[in-house]
Amino acid sequence: MKSTSNQNPIVRLYLNLRDERKLLFFAFLSSIINRILDLAPPVIIGLAVDIVVKEQNSWIGSFGIKDVPFQLVFLAFASGIVWSGESFFQYLYSVLWRNIAQISQHKLRIKAYDHIQKLDMQFFDRDNTGRLLSILNDDINQLERFLDHGANEIIQLFVSVLIIGGTMLLVAPKIAIFAFIPIPFIFWGSIRFQKRLAPKYKDVRSRAGLLASRLNNNLGGILTIKSFTTEKWELNRLNKESLSYQKK
Repeated sequence: MKSTSNQNPIVRLYLNLRDERKLLFFAFLSSIINRILDLAPPVIIGLAVDIVVKEQNSWIGSFGIKDVPFQLVFLAFASGIVWSGESFFQYLYSVLWRNIAQISQHKLRIKAYDHIQKLDMQFFDRDNTGRLLSILNDDINQLERFLDHGANEIIQLFVSVLIIGGTMLLVAPKIAIFAFIPIPFIFWGSIRFQKRLAPKYKDVRSRAGLLASRLNNNLGGILTIKSFTTEKWELNRLNKESLSYQKK
């Protein structure tokens, strides 16, 4: 059986949310439909110009609607449906992704805490509580922020590229080919940048854990610190930890 530590993070996240697959499906669908409707207004404007220029011979007129005022009324009605649908699906995907983010945050935090409780005592002698608090709070909250905003943005980006790219290929294939040339280089640069960034981000999270540990210990032992009048010394230690985190 494949170790979960070697799995792609997106796959692991999906497996963690397997009980919410229907919710994920409707969230994906809402994001896609919203983006499609969001790209529709330029098409409507183009159809309106087509009606003004060609009148009865417009694209809409080819469907048997020859009366120009009626074509414009039909276009206005279609525009209202598009804008209403775009607003509705924007609200829907916002609610769905927010629910998924909250569910995922709760499940991962409980799962992580349950795992920590089952570890042996030697683990807690080697590790520090600040790192564990950083994982249980900040890291999981970052995942919640990704699901709340980032997932929808990625989906809509891909939909935009597919629709706009497909339209360019149909309308102006030669121009589309030149426009697509940089895409492989962008993907290659993004992957390379991500690989170089991942270790640095891991180091940053480690520093954040040390800083959280220092704050947790100092606040928990504030009476002892004040009793021995070591406030200045502890402040200098915290300053070093904070500067180390800042520089990372």
